[in-house]
Amino acid sequence: MTNRKIEYWVIPPDADAEFVAHMEEVLDTYAQPYDPNCPVLCMDEQPVQLHKEVRKPRPATDKHGQRIDYEYERAGTASLFMFTEPLAGWQEVAVRPRRTKVDWAIEMAQLLEGRYAPCEQVILVCDQLNTHTKGAFYEAFEPERARQLVRRVVFRHTPKHGSWLNIAENELSSLTRQCVHRRRFGDIETLQQETEAWSTDVNKIQRGVDWQMRIDDARCKLTSVYPKIKL
Repeated sequence: MTNRKIEYWVIPPDADAEFVAHMEEVLDTYAQPYDPNCPVLCMDEQPVQLHKEVRKPRPATDKHGQRIDYEYERAGTASLFMFTEPLAGWQEVAVRPRRTKVDWAIEMAQLLEGRYAPCEQVILVCDQLNTHTKGAFYEAFEPERARQLVRRVVFRHTPKHGSWLNIAENELSSLTRQCVHRRRFGDIETLQQETEAWSTDVNKIQRGVDWQMRIDDARCKLTSVYPKIKL
């Protein structure tokens, strides 16, 4: 019998100098000691389908768990923005109707002018999505404010097919499993309340991320992604 099982992986490329360059830059960033004047911030995002209940769920009893009817009504989509500061053990989840350049820039500005207002710069680890750009600030704000924000952001882009290098992706995966998966949210407000509650609980107990992989580890274990030098 033919095995038809399919497993989905983020498969890194072979002998890709650009992948290596971005990977080592991110790994070098994670290896630096904590600097309160220039903290490392990771961000990632994902869409969420909103579903309204058509019939009122039945509450749990001694004999049965909560029972929810299989039928639902589509209520549009929302986008989760995950921001996490690995060495501080802090994270924040924002929920927006869309994930455009302007949405991203607004969320970044709130952090730069809020939590990170005293910091000279912030190192931002994110993927190479076309909404995560310096130009996004100029689409959201007047040039003077946009320039002030851009000057304080140092981008560290993860390589294409290298999303595993973004710590925010790991946090977003935890949020999905522990808070969003197998649940229905009929509106953005409810989704925001639930994700805020999850984030508050995590921030109370999390003490930071212990990132284990270093550049030397990558050069030893991921030899296939490094170009072979021809002399």
